[in-house]
Amino acid sequence: MAHVVVLGAGLGGAIMAYELKDQLRPEDTVTVVTKDPKYHFVPSNPWIAVGWRKRDDITVDLTSAMAKRKINFIPVAARQLVAQENRIELIDGQSVTYDYLVIATGPELAFDEIEGLGPDGGFTQSVCHIDHAEKAEAAFQMLLKNPGPVVIGAVQGASCFGPAYEFLFILETALRKAKIRDKVPMTFVTPEPYIGHLGLDGVGDTKGLLESEMRSKTIKWMTSTRVKKVEDGKMTVEEVGDDGVAKPEKVLPFVYSMMLPAFRGIKPVSGIEGLSNPRGFTIVDQHQQNPKFKNIFAVGVCVAIPPLAPTPVACGVPKTGFMIESMVTATAHNIGNLVRGKEPDQVGTWNAICLADFGDGGIAFVAQPQIPPRNVNWSSSGKWVHLAKVGFEKYFLRKLRQGKSEPFYESLALKVLGIDKLKEVKKG
Repeated sequence: MAHVVVLGAGLGGAIMAYELKDQLRPEDTVTVVTKDPKYHFVPSNPWIAVGWRKRDDITVDLTSAMAKRKINFIPVAARQLVAQENRIELIDGQSVTYDYLVIATGPELAFDEIEGLGPDGGFTQSVCHIDHAEKAEAAFQMLLKNPGPVVIGAVQGASCFGPAYEFLFILETALRKAKIRDKVPMTFVTPEPYIGHLGLDGVGDTKGLLESEMRSKTIKWMTSTRVKKVEDGKMTVEEVGDDGVAKPEKVLPFVYSMMLPAFRGIKPVSGIEGLSNPRGFTIVDQHQQNPKFKNIFAVGVCVAIPPLAPTPVACGVPKTGFMIESMVTATAHNIGNLVRGKEPDQVGTWNAICLADFGDGGIAFVAQPQIPPRNVNWSSSGKWVHLAKVGFEKYFLRKLRQGKSEPFYESLALKVLGIDKLKEVKKG
């Protein structure tokens, strides 16, 4: 009998627990440890921030959802992983032991790395968490009453650019619907070397598609840009040339700003030699298994992935939903093998499928594999993307509430996009 613990219950951790129940033996047990008994569907946070969704619309009670699958559930935050002793210390004094551990914690948001950044004690908004999105919505209501310049984007070291573009265009749509778009100059600020880079060196024609959208909507942009500091109503930035030389600083005035931060690993699993890298992300091999602690696996945003190539300003590599699904499926199979005395043999495809909603349209892209060169390098735009994103939200929340583990992106790839074999789990 084996005890498998999943640390974290976000997009990756929740479906990780479900897939483990499908792959393990009847006598094996699964326990989920997470700081919040409620799951909030993060991809909907940009809609929360403009009042198009409410908290209850995107919330799942994990206590009842896990009980349906007979998964042990401990809604208490971790204090420290003691990897050498195969246990996790929790903040309430509990100590949870495991035979196998899957780290699926998501990231810690590094707002503190830039003066004045973030919604808690800073001057910028965020859509990374439901609490942040609700604060952003309150600030949006103030913007409607007192319109003025807006600055949206991501800071240096960020690795999740899709939500920045999504919120930029969702906000633009909301402002048009409120009939005050003409009173709100908009600027997009990003460390990417060009618009549509996305931390992936672009996918298909994301550069052309996104630049065209910005031009048609009169949105200015700044690329290869570092945020130096943020003060009340102004952001100090510097652009960096291809030669690495910084240009003179600029001050961007704003009455509203949403800037995505850089990510790092959470403290309970950081600073463990052989397990985490200097940023606290968990090191894994092709089987999602840590090379030093063979009974520890990791999936999702907490996984360490090196940047594709040097850029004038630091850009991370995103972990998209489809990529996370492939990590989860491979990990469930590999732990299933281990409890039966076999070796791990499954490798996630690490392909990328993304639906970027713009409020009344959007852009979709497929990268197979995510890191170039690619077999599939495709992007497209249209109103259908918005409808697909709404469908994704409803499907995933229903799946989570019902305790099902079938992957969404496989269906999207095969049935909607018509691209075959994107979800294939490989042997290696």
